[in-house]
Amino acid sequence: MDPLFTIITVCYNSEKTIERTIQSVLNQTNKDYEYLIIDGASTDGTLDIVRKYKARFDGRLKLISEKDNGIYDAMNKGIQKASGTLIGIVNSDDYLEEDALDNIANAYDGYDYEILYGMLRTVRNGQEVQVYIKNHELIDEDMIAHPSCFVTKKIYDAFGMYSLDYKYSADYEFMLRMSRNPEVKFKEVYKIISNFSIDGASSSVRGYMDTLRLKKEYGLIGSGKYRREMLKCKLSLILKG
Repeated sequence: MDPLFTIITVCYNSEKTIERTIQSVLNQTNKDYEYLIIDGASTDGTLDIVRKYKARFDGRLKLISEKDNGIYDAMNKGIQKASGTLIGIVNSDDYLEEDALDNIANAYDGYDYEILYGMLRTVRNGQEVQVYIKNHELIDEDMIAHPSCFVTKKIYDAFGMYSLDYKYSADYEFMLRMSRNPEVKFKEVYKIISNFSIDGASSSVRGYMDTLRLKKEYGLIGSGKYRREMLKCKLSLILKG
């Protein structure tokens, strides 16, 4: 029988952070999951750490290590290999709350095309910065917290995965696409699901530029604002050297 959950971690040279990520999955109060680690052929100690924990998962942990075309390509590989009903993605510098899977399972309605999302705690240097949830009905203005999202496998199978046209913002593009699909149901969960390190690529200037391009292509901002904001970003990059 297939598990209720597939948890996917994508990583590359993540020896400094991935142990905490793995432990957060291992310590889940709900054990009805498989855990897929999709590694981009790391050259540091990442694989040694993964292998150290593998036996403790009683066969639920599977490791794939090979070159990829970036983080979203790795996510797509994991999704293709997933057998769970609900798929959650926890990056190698983030970590789940111990009751995350139980809280998602309790909220899941069993609908084929369902996206559940919860509260996210942001962390900088081990310190809590904030805890928040963003309403999916306002997704045109801002992305919901992707690390707190669980998406049914049937959504990916029926409507596609992450677009490789966006190096930093493919998760936002995916959620925008799903928000325009009347068959897809979003459901909020008022529990902290995941802890997110705010020093990642999506918070960079180039990540913001990628999001600007996405919003322009979806008609969420006009050409004038797009040009102004892009100019500011390019000047910022020049000043940073």
